Amino acid sequence: MAKSLTDYTVLNNGTKMPWFGLGVYKTQEGEEVIQSVRTALEYGYRSVDTAKLYENEEGVGQAVRESGIPRDEIFVTTKLWNTDQGYESALKAFEASRRRLGLEYVDLYLIHWPGKSRFKETWKAFERLYKDGLVRAIGVSNFHVHHLEALLADAEVVPAVNQIELHPRLTQVEVRDYCDRHDIRVEAWSPLMRGKLLNDPTVTKIAEAHEKSAAQVILRWDLDHGIITIPKSTHAHRIQENANVFDFTLTPDEIAALDALNTNERTGPNPDELIF
Repeated sequence: MAKSLTDYTVLNNGTKMPWFGLGVYKTQEGEEVIQSVRTALEYGYRSVDTAKLYENEEGVGQAVRESGIPRDEIFVTTKLWNTDQGYESALKAFEASRRRLGLEYVDLYLIHWPGKSRFKETWKAFERLYKDGLVRAIGVSNFHVHHLEALLADAEVVPAVNQIELHPRLTQVEVRDYCDRHDIRVEAWSPLMRGKLLNDPTVTKIAEAHEKSAAQVILRWDLDHGIITIPKSTHAHRIQENANVFDFTLTPDEIAALDALNTNERTGPNPDELIF
């Protein structure tokens, strides 16, 4: 279990991935994202999660390159957008992302959404990128169990990660159990439910007991469940505060109380309803 900001999990192909990272969804390209990533790296973060959709890969790459930290110590994730699904288009999209990042390789490349039918073709392109050494690990995002089953039916490489919306009101137990059985690491996006959970009475009561913030309690809940988490912030004090979760753990009763908040409520689309 994660005990410090530099702790990592080992993915199913042997690649080391930090348990805790910075998400940059809706962080503006340019100075805002550069400063956010710079601050996170200075504080000790070693993982950054971006995507083509976020339109800030250039700033992320610049901050990584200018950090002075050896490249092999920073884990960079980016994602393929829906309009680029397909074999040749996925290869081209990856190369465009790599150019924007200005990096020789990407640590983790994810299919952003499954869509209806092209993700298996796309996965063949991902397997090629992996075999060619351009990506250290490949994975998926927003995949339900039936998407994973369809993918694994003829995949040569098992996804290393499934990044899904996950928080105490959307605990995704079925998907997590399936991923555990197939050695696919689960990663939470929107772990704080875009702030909607920060005033929840159960969360705030637990936070008071530990003299921690509501956000810290939720992020600790992720880690105590063995879930990779990537909270987003553009504020230096929040970037630091979010990661200050390694000096306490939740009790089994507290974890159960947070688990019980589940209502299957989403802040983003249901992957079965986002068809393209």
